[in-house]
Amino acid sequence: MSMPPLPKGLGNLGGAFDLGSLRQPAVSIDPDDLGYVVTQENLIAELLPASHDAVAILLCWSPRSAQAQSLIPMLRQFNRDDETPDGEPTWIFGTVNVDAQPAVAKALQVQSVPLAIAIIQEQLVPLFESIPEAEQVRAVINKVIELAAQKGVGSAAAPEASTEPAIEPEEQLAMSALESGDFFAAQAAYKAWINRAPANQMAKLGLAQVDLLIRIDGLDLLQTSSDADAHPSDLDLQIRAADCEIAQGDFIRASNRLIVAIKGSQGDDRKRLRDHLLVLFELVDSNDPSLPKARQQLASALF
Repeated sequence: MSMPPLPKGLGNLGGAFDLGSLRQPAVSIDPDDLGYVVTQENLIAELLPASHDAVAILLCWSPRSAQAQSLIPMLRQFNRDDETPDGEPTWIFGTVNVDAQPAVAKALQVQSVPLAIAIIQEQLVPLFESIPEAEQVRAVINKVIELAAQKGVGSAAAPEASTEPAIEPEEQLAMSALESGDFFAAQAAYKAWINRAPANQMAKLGLAQVDLLIRIDGLDLLQTSSDADAHPSDLDLQIRAADCEIAQGDFIRASNRLIVAIKGSQGDDRKRLRDHLLVLFELVDSNDPSLPKARQQLASALF
């Protein structure tokens, strides 16, 4: 059985790690949290056929990405929360170790981790390739279950669906636009959301991520970084390279690049570089330990 083509996903790169750039040491994880461990054999023989009866949600991860692994217990807990009164799961939670299963990763067209994919009646539906907040993940799962129920797969909703806030209309428009690859329509939707709710952090983060996608659209991420290394005095190139690096999950390299450029610049150039680094700060989880250090380095470079 051949794999169906993978449609465009939401393009949310803020926390994604490019497979070629992962360098983190392996981290142990509870085997019970891995759920249905997907291999090349059981994907075709078992999981795809099972997706006609129940939604399957796969998390593609790597032992070299601690951030990707952080989603495993979260998804596993949601999977347990959604059990029926008889203790049966309402959806299948599967995990793909892309290092151990390169053939599966290739079939699923995995370019970065984490990547979450739903399978409904053997059709692949990309969910996110980032490190979302728990409430975002919960809302996405509920939407997937609802979509599957419309196709006659599984139950109408997750047990906790009624207690979750509905997705905002502007967010729904943005997600639909991103699914079709229309970054500017998604940008407009997030701006409309901010205009209606100026303090909404989800809207601000969504806009920052879409703005990043627009800036890197059409760029060769690795080549841009290489070109910037070869031409350190080209400030426009340094900014583009920093965008490419944070899109691949390498915030430290991106921030270090701009801090070095700030130290070697003056006047308007220095302000432009500083302002862009502040924009990149907005794309990083506030709990990331590298963020305070980067802020301190920026302050030292400026003063």
